[in-house]
Amino acid sequence: MTAVRLDAPPTYVWWRFTRHPRNVGAARRLLRDQARSWRAPEEAVETAVLLLSELMTNACRHGRVSPGREIHVLCIVADGNLRIEVSDAGDGIPRRCRASAEEEAGRGLRLVAALAERWGFCPRPHGIGKTVWCELPLS
Repeated sequence: MTAVRLDAPPTYVWWRFTRHPRNVGAARRLLRDQARSWRAPEEAVETAVLLLSELMTNACRHGRVSPGREIHVLCIVADGNLRIEVSDAGDGIPRRCRASAEEEAGRGLRLVAALAERWGFCPRPHGIGKTVWCELPLS
């Protein structure tokens, strides 16, 4: 198993997507390829891809914004951790729901909270929208 070098400078990638469900899959593919190029352990890659998928899905479903607004994804490797940030221009506050066994949706942030080492959200720096983030160890 090859681990991410802890003495290497921080590394990051940034992508922009339109708010469309097909871009959830595109984001998963991009992160999977990038994390493998960072030589992240396969288990961490799969967890990261799942977490990104949940955050992207929430941004697409709930970040209802005007046309032309985009979803931004920032993935940063630093100090042996991967931080995933998904930003949209929507003003809704992320909430963990209690989905019943019959419901098909509503478990995304509970999954993020269970699998990530840390997660949270904050307003975007320029006052429009929010960023939802999570972190997980790579080594």
